[in-house]
Parts: sequence; C-alpha cells; structure tokens
Amino acid sequence: MKQSCGRRWFLAVVASGALAWSGAAAAQVETSGVVQLEQFVARTRQAAGSFEQTVTASSGRRPQISSGTFVFMRPGKFRWVYERPYPQLLVSDGERLWSWDEDLNQVTTRVLGDALGSTPAAVLTGDGALVRDFELADAEPADGLQWVVATPRQADSSFESMRLGFAQGMLHKMALRDNFGQMTVIVFTEFDAEADIDPTLFYFVPPPGADVIGGD
Repeated sequence: MKQSCGRRWFLAVVASGALAWSGAAAAQVETSGVVQLEQFVARTRQAAGSFEQTVTASSGRRPQISSGTFVFMRPGKFRWVYERPYPQLLVSDGERLWSWDEDLNQVTTRVLGDALGSTPAAVLTGDGALVRDFELADAEPADGLQWVVATPRQADSSFESMRLGFAQGMLHKMALRDNFGQMTVIVFTEFDAEADIDPTLFYFVPPPGADVIGGD
C-alpha cells in the first residue's frame, strides 16, 4: 500500500547519515550545538541538495524509506521533491504551500501564513527567529556531532521535540519524534549552500486535470 508520509513531513514532522556540503562554513571552528544552529540559520540563506528519509512508527513495523531532492530560500520558499519510492512534490512560494501526489494527480493547497514558524521546516526555511518558537538546549555530543534539542513553545504543536546535529557550522542530522511516538529521520546526502537557485522553482501550477483540494 502506498504510504503518504511525504507531504506530512515538511510542515508536521522533520536524520541520520553523512552530509556533503560546500561553502565557507565548512572551515568554521567547532563550537556548541546551539551556537552552530544560530550561525547556520543566520548564514545559510539558500541551499540545494538531496536527502534520504526514514519514518519509524512506535509499533515497530517496517520503516518507510524515501529519498529525493530539495532547494530552499529564506524566508518560506522551498521545493521538496520525493523521487522514491513514490513521486511527490511540495512547493512553497512563501505565501502558499502546494502538495502534488503525482500518482493520484491530486493537489492539496493551503495558505502558509504563520504556520511555518513552529515546525521543523523553520530550521531550513523560516525567518530565523528560532528562539521565538522553540526552546533550545545543548545535548551531549554523539556520532562526531554537537547536538541541539529544540522543543516547540506552542502547546498544540504536532511534535514533541527534534534533535539537530551539527559539525563545523553545518547541519548534518535532524530527527523528530511526533506526538504519536513516530520518529522521522532525514539524511542530507548533499547540501550546497552556494547553489545558484532558479526562483521559478518556488512557483507551482497544478497540472491539467489534477484534482485540487483547498484554497483560500
């Protein structure tokens, strides 16, 4: 059965593995996780790369594994493409979010509004005011990374907390546990903070014949 965990990740749930990147931040002196998170958000205004994602349910059933590519530009613009095992696309122009399930030819759309701020996606695409939306604390170093635990300030958030692993000023891992005990882990297999990004990638027009759900 097809699993549609993809569209739920970017605004509701957000990694384990090595990260390849380019840019001056790679030469940064190692420091605490919270400091590296703040520097990453301040300095990384846009990026492109690829990822692998694993979602593990609390029941212990077989993990769902997917992979794809991404581009983002702060604030609020992103294109998150699931290529395997099922094609799925999420696009935001900073004002509206579009989710296209290619197999079903179904598009779901919603106004982005202020919803981005209190989600894991804010780390990559938010306005940078993380302390406004999250409580941040350093965790014990592990796997060669400095870790940060980010807990949402909003009581009605859809997730409990996320862990962010940094090295040399760059984000290597993100792992999130939602309110149902499900763990989502993302592997950024490539991360280019100096990529030349085409702004038109952040705009989306529903394909002919697509069933469009949602609106203003």
